[in-house]
Amino acid sequence: MGTATVTRTIDPLVIEKIAADAGQEILNVYNGNSPVEVITKADNSPLTEADCAADALITARLQASFPDIPILSEESTSIDYATRRTWPRYWLVDPLDGTKEFISRNGEFTVNIALIENGDPVLGVVHVPVLGDTYSGRAGKGATKIDAQGNRQSIYSAKMMPSSSSIRIVASRNHRGEQLEQLINDITLNIGKTEVVSMGSSLKMCLVAEGLADFYPRLAPTCEWDTAAAHGVLVAAGGQIVGLDFEPLRYNQKDDLLNPDFIAIADMDFDWQPVVSRALAKP
Repeated sequence: MGTATVTRTIDPLVIEKIAADAGQEILNVYNGNSPVEVITKADNSPLTEADCAADALITARLQASFPDIPILSEESTSIDYATRRTWPRYWLVDPLDGTKEFISRNGEFTVNIALIENGDPVLGVVHVPVLGDTYSGRAGKGATKIDAQGNRQSIYSAKMMPSSSSIRIVASRNHRGEQLEQLINDITLNIGKTEVVSMGSSLKMCLVAEGLADFYPRLAPTCEWDTAAAHGVLVAAGGQIVGLDFEPLRYNQKDDLLNPDFIAIADMDFDWQPVVSRALAKP
């Protein structure tokens, strides 16, 4: 079954509504008067009541609407690869991406729902609860941003501007290191001046999809649910996420759910590979 056939049977409006309703569950906790109780999971990542409430809503609604499509959520990672490898398509969900941002109450957290088919994100929805914005993309059908009032506009990843303009690089708020600084410095020296914006959660990739950033290098660990939904939006907007081998990032290809280091790129016509390879090869 081809990608177009699969995604045509799924109305993105349904997924956008599920993500927004999960966002409201998160806000109920976020805006509450009680302190947020945090549990540390086995991988040392935090878990809150909001993660669990959003996950329960998304799982129940997806199962009710699409009973034949399995679901892999950050909170259901006990599903082994022997089972997952038999799935030609499935939902990949991060009910609350940016739990640390949620706990610190800086607003930079998201709800993420992606449809993966044969390793590729063919539909992605990212909802930003505090802002009320939703990013939505479908393979071959384009990407949109919907604001809190329901206004919908098409979004496109940006083409690289002339050298007189800044290269807009997005960096993680919590995960920066020597390699990333080296890469940014190398881009500044060899391509042009840079403007670096720090951001949390999948919002970084949404900035690239929206045309507000050119390049997002991630040289630190992530899991597949962290990237899939925004990856779907970015591809629909004209960009791509690639590994350091510059092959597109793919999903459900191995036993573990860790992504390799990757780069989100707005302009696929610009040859970033020699720039990245040169910078990361330096001692």
